[in-house]
Order: sequence, then structure tokens, then C-alpha cells
Amino acid sequence: MDSDYSKIEYWQEMSEYDFETAKAMLVTGRYLYVGFMCFQAVEKILKGKFTEVKPEEDLPQIHNLVRLAEFIGIYDMMPQNYKRYLNEMMPLNIEARYPRKKDEVFKSLSKERCEEIIKDTEAFLKWIKEN
Repeated sequence: MDSDYSKIEYWQEMSEYDFETAKAMLVTGRYLYVGFMCFQAVEKILKGKFTEVKPEEDLPQIHNLVRLAEFIGIYDMMPQNYKRYLNEMMPLNIEARYPRKKDEVFKSLSKERCEEIIKDTEAFLKWIKEN
């Protein structure tokens, strides 16, 4: 990638792609992947925001959403509901990858819960883009 703008654009496009994938997974009833892809969408939009606000710094190689928001410098200014949202999303990435934890996460993801995750993710992505 030639410029910081193209890096930002890359992360935004990938975030949008993952969010669209999450919505497709909701339609097909693949609820574990609704959560996982929403997590991915949020991680990528945060990495894009990091690239935007700290273009001179190397992107941290982490997957912790709260830590990414802290590195960007936006965590403290986030509304409480978004702080709670980031913490609720964490198990949908790491724990969903391991057999015992995967079963626990899967059981917690009903159609209604996934619809809520989609709604919350959409609101969070919008907030990040506007702030």
C-alpha cells in the first residue's frame, strides 16, 4: 500500500466486508460466525482508526478490542454502553476457536442474541467512523 490513506481505506473496507458477512451468517443461521465476524469487523475498524490517528506508529499486533481502543486514545471518551459492548465481544473471537469454549459460546448465541449483536455492531461502527 502506497499511503496511509490506502491503509485506512483497506481496514475500513475489510471491516465492512466482515460486517456484511456477519449479516449473511445471521440469515443462514450460522450464529457462531455472526459473533465472530462482528468481532472481526470491529477489530478492523479499530485498526483503521489507529492507522488514521497514529500514522507514524506501527499497528499493534493484538486482538483485544479494549486495548486497541485504549491505544487509539478513544476508550475513555466512549459511552459506557460501547465499553460494555467491547468487553462482551471478546469471547466471540478467542473462545470461539477452541472446542470446549466454542460449545459454550455457541449455546449463548440465539437468533435474538445475534440480531442484537448485529444492531450493536452497526451502531458501534457508525460511532467509530464519526469520532
